[in-house]
Amino acid sequence: MQLVETPIAASFSARGTWERIVDAYERHVVQPGKEQAFWMLFAFLVTFVLVRALTHAIRRGRGAFRNITVKGTHLHHLVPGIVLLLITGYLGNALHVRTGRTVVAVFFGIGAALTLDEFALWLHLKDVYWTKQGRRSIDAVIVATAIGGLVVLGLDFWRDLGNAVGRLL
Repeated sequence: MQLVETPIAASFSARGTWERIVDAYERHVVQPGKEQAFWMLFAFLVTFVLVRALTHAIRRGRGAFRNITVKGTHLHHLVPGIVLLLITGYLGNALHVRTGRTVVAVFFGIGAALTLDEFALWLHLKDVYWTKQGRRSIDAVIVATAIGGLVVLGLDFWRDLGNAVGRLL
């Protein structure tokens, strides 16, 4: 017996949800020309989550990764973040790169995440990553994500995405 998918059933299926998500992406990201901003935000969030997980693993001594030390000085991950921000800023502005803009946007997002994850270090000019003051880095990332998510993608995108996911539940 073959089941026929009705419009009502389709609206509650995972396939229907995926189609609504793709539609929201097309209408609110691709058509208005916000793809680079979207991928920058996506890279920012993924990098932040991965860096937080990695630093927790390093602190507990789990896994193959360790802190990087150069001639006795701990190299904080904001250093490669700043380097990425400088390079991508230069590529995006001074050279007026037209091809590969999405790649530049992704690397900018990665650099921003590496840098903002250590925002408390900028603020206090000392390593406070694992202290109560280190929470300010997380707060900075939350603020940057909220602003980026609303300004870059717009409220309508999030409303459409919420409606699509909400129908699954």
